[in-house]
This record gives sequence, C-alpha cells and structure tokens, in this order.
Amino acid sequence: MDRINQFGKSLKYALRGLKYAAAHEKNFQNQIAVSVLVIGSMFYFQVTRSEAVVLFLVILGVLVMELLNTVMERIVDILKPKVHPYARLIKDLMAASVLVSSIFALIIGFIIFLPYLFP
Repeated sequence: MDRINQFGKSLKYALRGLKYAAAHEKNFQNQIAVSVLVIGSMFYFQVTRSEAVVLFLVILGVLVMELLNTVMERIVDILKPKVHPYARLIKDLMAASVLVSSIFALIIGFIIFLPYLFP
C-alpha cells in the first residue's frame, strides 16, 4: 500500500510540473498547439500505425527537450543570477537542443505527411 501512495505522490508532483509548464511557458504552449495540429492531421490523413508511433515519439521528444530546457534555465538562474558567460552559454546550448529536436521533428513530419499531401 505504501508503494501505491508513493506512486500517487510522484504522479501528483509530475502533473503539477506539467501544469506549470503548460500555464507559464510560452514555448511549451506553442509546442502543445503544434502537437495538437499534428495529432489532428494523423487522424485526418489516417496515417499508418508505424507512422503514428514515429510522430508520437518525435512530439514527445520535443516536449521533453523543452521541459529539460526549462529546468536548466531555472537552475542556471538560481546558481548564476547575473549574466555570466557560462550561464548564457548553458542556456544557449539548451535552447539549441530544443531547436535541433524541433528541426528533426519537422523533417520527420515532412517525410511522413508529404506523400499524403501530394499523392
């Protein structure tokens, strides 16, 4: 029973973090909006099961990268509240990781959806 209670607490904390990101992080909100469009397109074009799995994986990859970016920004802000060159570099590198994952997701989306758009 103790494990179930611990799991319930962990789930509550995770959902609280998701709620925070969805309410306060503009980039996360934008990525959620794009994700909803992609998922709607998956149903509209009736993509194959394997294509849907790939699309869900890249969507979740981008969202996870954005959450990690947010975490790192907060940590850097706490440790180095003044603009230190390393603090700026860390934030830039984390933003670059989100950008790279987003570009990767975009390329995968084009590869999957272009044949449906132009048969």
